[in-house]
Amino acid sequence: MDTTAPALRFRPATDDDVDALVALVTSAYRGDASRAGWTTEADLLDGERIDAGVLRGDIGRARSQVVLAEHAGRLLACAHVADDDGRGYFGMFAVDPRQQGGGIGRALLAECERIARERWGLATMRMTVIDARDELIAWYERRGYRRTGEHSPFPYGDTRFGIPRRDDLRFEYLEKAL
Repeated sequence: MDTTAPALRFRPATDDDVDALVALVTSAYRGDASRAGWTTEADLLDGERIDAGVLRGDIGRARSQVVLAEHAGRLLACAHVADDDGRGYFGMFAVDPRQQGGGIGRALLAECERIARERWGLATMRMTVIDARDELIAWYERRGYRRTGEHSPFPYGDTRFGIPRRDDLRFEYLEKAL
């Protein structure tokens, strides 16, 4: 598989992008469409992956940016990067399932790390990943992230995060020095 990302244009999301972002993030993680890529959570969770209200809050918050990756005017990927009490936070990472495996995600992650390091002067990037996602955690480890051993519970009952198909879900924190 080709691992060279197409020429990408990165830009910050606006409120006008919310509907397209909800559709992209949902397609990358939920339902049958997500099975075209390798990041699917369809066997772990049903329901929504992102709440439009939460997304609007992330777009409008200081020292927070939802970064879009586009090629030829087409939205291919997105991620949220923010200053979280002096550490970078990385989340809401989604690549169009039909485009996964081509280097787009790697390029977007690098752009978010650059924003945290150069724009905000942050020394560390942190994220949470469902700890049952071994393949995804391994992908992050190949990019310099390490498992911290810290966990937080999955927010069972809060449908903004999805409807669990298992009762053993929890988040693990990953971290990288920038």
